[in-house]
Amino acid sequence: MRCTDRAFATGSTVVRRDVLRGKVWTATPFRVVSDTRDLLAVAIWPGVSRLAPTHQPALSSSRREEIVRDVALPNLVNGKWELTALTWQTHTKLTLVEPGTYFGVDLFFGAAGELVISYVNFQRPFRRTPIGVDTFDLLLDLVIEPDGTCLWKDELEDDQGRRLDIVTEDEHRHVQEAREQALALLDQRSWPFDERWHSWRRETRWELPTLPVNATAVPTEWSELGD
Repeated sequence: MRCTDRAFATGSTVVRRDVLRGKVWTATPFRVVSDTRDLLAVAIWPGVSRLAPTHQPALSSSRREEIVRDVALPNLVNGKWELTALTWQTHTKLTLVEPGTYFGVDLFFGAAGELVISYVNFQRPFRRTPIGVDTFDLLLDLVIEPDGTCLWKDELEDDQGRRLDIVTEDEHRHVQEAREQALALLDQRSWPFDERWHSWRRETRWELPTLPVNATAVPTEWSELGD
């Protein structure tokens, strides 16, 4: 059972990191919206500075698939990448994650507070660190339009990740189970697809979260979110 003193205070900064084989792939500071036994909700918005691989393409890049295939995934296999500071420039993003699950939900909001799009991001279960949470993106996403239309994204990356052993067979099995779970929840319009978070607005008094100086120092002891 998770110790209650490990909960992050609302409004505090947590760092969400993708970590592979002991090396940080990304590090992004978020503000905590809510942290309970059943849910971690965090937010980021335009202007936040984060760390990402030098050759990581933007979501909107027309060459994204090519760069991921020819540069990003081979770098992951070799453990050879350098991090650079990037500025979050798109929408306000609210991330919702339940303990022990192999997926989280990202809700993207426009400048007027309207829901623009949602992503189901398949990833390793979050683990708490002294500065936030660690995970690793397992390369597959489900994109959901506000009207409920959905589209699978990055399936070719997922296949290549398995061939390169970035995604293990055990992780792939968990992702397949998580896919079915997410689709069932979406079909039933159950949480987190039941619109209860669609009216969320960030606190205007919150300043931009920033990365601590030890953002890339991977702790040697970490526990699964919710334990």
